[in-house]
Amino acid sequence: MSESKAEDLRDLTVQPLDGASRSWDEFVARDAGSSFCHLAGWRDILTEVLGAECLYRMATDGSGEWRGVLPLVRVKSWIFGHYLVSLPFLNYGGPLGSPAARRRLVDDAVSQACHSQADLLELRSREDGDLNLSISSRKITVVLPLPPSPEELFQSFPSKLRSQIRRPVKEGLTVRFGLDQREPFYEVFARTMRDLGTPVLPRALFERVAVMFPDLVTFGVVYRGDQPLAGGCGFVWRGEFEMTWAGAVRESRTLAANMLLYWAFMEQMIARGVRVFNFGRCTPGGGTHHFKRQWGAADVPLRWHQYAPGGVAATPSPHDPAFSWGPRLWRRLPLPIANRLGPRLVRFLP
Repeated sequence: MSESKAEDLRDLTVQPLDGASRSWDEFVARDAGSSFCHLAGWRDILTEVLGAECLYRMATDGSGEWRGVLPLVRVKSWIFGHYLVSLPFLNYGGPLGSPAARRRLVDDAVSQACHSQADLLELRSREDGDLNLSISSRKITVVLPLPPSPEELFQSFPSKLRSQIRRPVKEGLTVRFGLDQREPFYEVFARTMRDLGTPVLPRALFERVAVMFPDLVTFGVVYRGDQPLAGGCGFVWRGEFEMTWAGAVRESRTLAANMLLYWAFMEQMIARGVRVFNFGRCTPGGGTHHFKRQWGAADVPLRWHQYAPGGVAATPSPHDPAFSWGPRLWRRLPLPIANRLGPRLVRFLP
């Protein structure tokens, strides 16, 4: 490291975020590498809904000017382990700011991980970032550029895909959008998570999201009559929409309700002037990955920077043999029990 860079690091001070959420968000809005996951509102949501310990840090120079920020959350349990993640349940949240500020914030996060004996520090990003940490590429996202009109996009699809979109429309399925759709969305999402063998996030998290980010979040639900069959929740940030959470009930598969859901979201985003549709994270080669690729979208690696003093390679996963018993058990639970227990358990799963 050059002497000037070393001096930059020495001049920077890392301190916890106090009540300056507005200043934090203003900094996030100015940084070209930011995402909706960096906004300070997530600290309030994760703290109030999940009881998480949020370690939001900012780097300032000698004059007190903000030079960088890093949201960080501790997720800890005796069953699943001890993790510092930026951010849990989301795909992004790594350090923002000048190169020196990012390195200083990472050094501080590593120190926190060492001091608290965390099993893994994971800073989630799309960028390499030059953070001097190992990078996990176990997850990717899939993105699709959106043309100016839905018609142009529809005609770009292969005939089989166009037929799959038309089918639910012919069956009389409809789609509704709005913040008032969060309840039916959650009904579908909770059933989907149970069927996948995964504890569901609390209903209150989505209620808080709707209040905290009303201009960024979009809820959409596919109906057969008044019955919700498929639902999605995502965020718009700088001309890109990310489908962050989605699900469809099993009996909707023959109706291709999930195809209509994604197509309707694309139509909505084009109407709003959004130019990139992000399908959200998935595991390379899995069924979800193939579903997303069929729309003509391209893979984008997710660069999740890690520090693991004990050699832990990832946060808990149902694909890990040590935890494979969990999904098998969870799928057998009656839905009311899964919905009652899931929100209590999921806070320990980053």
